[in-house]
Amino acid sequence: MYDIIGDVHGYASLLKKLLKRLGYKKKNTVYSHSTNKAIFVGDFINRGPEVRETLILIRNMVEAGNAIAILGNHELNVLLAHLKDQNGLSLVQKNDPGYFKTRKAFSYYPEEWKSHRRWMRTLPLFFENGQFRVIHACWIDENVKILKEVIPDGKIRKSLLRDIYYNPDSPVGRSVWQSTKGIYFEMPADLSLRNNKKRYIRSYRMKWWESTENKTFNEISFESKMELPGYTIPPEILPRINFYPESSPIVFFGHYCRGNGPFIVKNNICCVDSCVTNTKTLAAYTWQGEDKLKESNLFMYSKQ
Repeated sequence: MYDIIGDVHGYASLLKKLLKRLGYKKKNTVYSHSTNKAIFVGDFINRGPEVRETLILIRNMVEAGNAIAILGNHELNVLLAHLKDQNGLSLVQKNDPGYFKTRKAFSYYPEEWKSHRRWMRTLPLFFENGQFRVIHACWIDENVKILKEVIPDGKIRKSLLRDIYYNPDSPVGRSVWQSTKGIYFEMPADLSLRNNKKRYIRSYRMKWWESTENKTFNEISFESKMELPGYTIPPEILPRINFYPESSPIVFFGHYCRGNGPFIVKNNICCVDSCVTNTKTLAAYTWQGEDKLKESNLFMYSKQ
């Protein structure tokens, strides 16, 4: 069996308590389970107060064979921040607020931080076992096929990171960024939308498992913090994607900050990102061999 655990974002204390609730026990420095293996969906760094502790905990579990960790967009952005452009400047600015907590956590441990970055580049961008799948933000079969071709040995090279930074719209760049950040509906230049907070927006994250045909702007959205107009999208600007069919295996992912849910949005679609920074809650799903998701297998641990 597997326990798929959502975005941890540096909340090690919450993660330890969630692992204990799921039946994991700590021996020396490693958590393990008698029958289960944990799968972390990515975004285990940044934001929280215990980034170093979180990274050590997850890495120890992975290296002991007790867990699998998938890379998220936060890990990729941090790896990019330590690459230089032709002028010797960081590709991504290290003073980015999202990176501040991670940079501070390792300010006295530079060699350890370097080791963790090397380790993160060995982590996969997805997992599949024939029965279910895990990815950080979006599973598109064509994208996963490309990822298998460009990362055949499972190690993300610095040349690939530079390629996706400078060429985000190339087939490779699109495959990596859609897998870790999702698919966005980009508004045409002459059209704008206002959400329920009266703010104009130019793009927003979409549901990638449903057809967009005859849907409203709000119906194709997978944003948890805003609502969009409830009128049908004009055919001329209708975004078309190869949506994830209900006949495909269960897929677990994080990234979308669901807060209070729902986490299970279809029989084979489950987002386990509980928006820990805001809710101080972590989510996990225990997969027991089922081909349709069950609410009873969803677990939450809250500090409150």
